[in-house]
Amino acid sequence: MTKKYDVYGIGNALVDLEIKVNDKFLYDHKVEKGLMTLVDEATQFRLLGATEDAQMERKSGGSAANTVIAISQFGGNAYYSCKVANDEYGDFYLKDMNDAGVDTNLDNAVREEGTTGKCLVMVTPDADRTMNTYLGATTDICESEVDEAAIKDSKYVYLEGYLTASATGFEAMKLTKKIAEENGVATSITLSDPSIVQAFREKFMDAIGASVDLLFCNEDESMAFTQTDSVADAREVLKREAKRFVITMGKNGAMIWDGDTFIDIEPYNVKAIDTNGAGDMFAGAFLYGITNGMTYASSGKLASMAGSKVVSQFGPRLQWHEVQKILHELK
Repeated sequence: MTKKYDVYGIGNALVDLEIKVNDKFLYDHKVEKGLMTLVDEATQFRLLGATEDAQMERKSGGSAANTVIAISQFGGNAYYSCKVANDEYGDFYLKDMNDAGVDTNLDNAVREEGTTGKCLVMVTPDADRTMNTYLGATTDICESEVDEAAIKDSKYVYLEGYLTASATGFEAMKLTKKIAEENGVATSITLSDPSIVQAFREKFMDAIGASVDLLFCNEDESMAFTQTDSVADAREVLKREAKRFVITMGKNGAMIWDGDTFIDIEPYNVKAIDTNGAGDMFAGAFLYGITNGMTYASSGKLASMAGSKVVSQFGPRLQWHEVQKILHELK
């Protein structure tokens, strides 16, 4: 049966505010480098006030949102379930997702009063990204945001690991997986961030349950989740936790377990400017590939190429002509 959507994603809806800073700025403002940290709105305002002269990019974001947008950019069909408030940032988020060609539950939802979540992404000269996130309305994402009909009409669901930080978000995540499994829809999950994995490892164990079809993580996340000290050890443990998985390894490419064998994906060497969204882009390109007739190896090559393009620019998205160029080069 033909499905309307390649991928149904669920995750936090955050307007990304991306700025360039230096290490001294992070040190002076006591911001822990390289991690995602949940903060209150006042902290975000304080940091933004200290960087008001900096160049800023504003995009609809959240990890899973970046992934489904990438799927749409490559020519796939994607749906996103999320929660924003009835404010200016919520209006911006909905329009930006529509402009990206992604269907959402927001199109017909009655948005509540409140504040839409925002993620302040601080990029240092070494291309590392540090995120301070105020969840706002997405704190209360819950089972009512889950669209059962859209899940049933999808080839894959994609679960954002950050939802484990919210009690109601975690329940929405589990419900999405349950509906998918009951209707023959493949399941995938991203571990999202090492600090989230460490803080909510038991929830991840519950959500994954050795039955997820495809797991995405980077090296640090793989070791945090498996409680090992090397990627070589982590990948052996992951064989017992997921049917298939992808470990991204930055400048060293990626490693794919397709259920039978390991596939090494070569990197595309570029000068990294901004690593924000690289993992999200990799997952999006990979999911586009495997839901549109490509092998795991060729999907990995597409994802590696797309990820390398993202880190060589400022911001987590590619332009349309860049996507077309990647597809042309792959052929």
